[in-house]
Amino acid sequence: MMTFEKIKQEIIADPMNESYTKMGIPPLFKASVDARIVIVGQAPGRKAEATQLFWNDLSGDRLREWMGVSRETFYNTDRIAHLPMDFYYPGKAKNGDVPPRKGFAEKWHPCLLDEMPNIETIILIGSYAQKYYLNKRLEKSLTETVRNFQKYLPEYFPLVHPSPLNLGWLKKNSWFEMDVLPVLKEIVDKNL
Repeated sequence: MMTFEKIKQEIIADPMNESYTKMGIPPLFKASVDARIVIVGQAPGRKAEATQLFWNDLSGDRLREWMGVSRETFYNTDRIAHLPMDFYYPGKAKNGDVPPRKGFAEKWHPCLLDEMPNIETIILIGSYAQKYYLNKRLEKSLTETVRNFQKYLPEYFPLVHPSPLNLGWLKKNSWFEMDVLPVLKEIVDKNL
């Protein structure tokens, strides 16, 4: 059994992360043997990396609201783990951020998840997390995958990204707030 600190040191020493390590940027993730929920998003944003707090922005505020948890609980409980698809901010693209690096989650998620035996549900936020974890089980679109969230439970819970840029999607898909969020809150509450 590997310890989380040992895995973290291996991530820091990995040549794939050399440029971040040289700049003194540590990998941003949280794992705990007591975790029951894992949140898998895209990658830390610029603000998250600078403050070393995942989901430390308006998207995080909305995600906590969706989950029905306070900021304090979100950051301080060992029951919630955070494993983005990449543990480093990938940089800015023309529209949004650069995608997480290929091969990163494949390399580090399995060894971290192996150390968290009590996981009940992995919350998959956005298309990168859903493609990696659901693979051939995906519906034809992210919207349809999220609409059919029940078929992935209890192991996975697919969500749209809580970004303010998705306000239009949320308005068009009122079923999300009525049908999906109450179940999400119930699962989170049961596992805290």
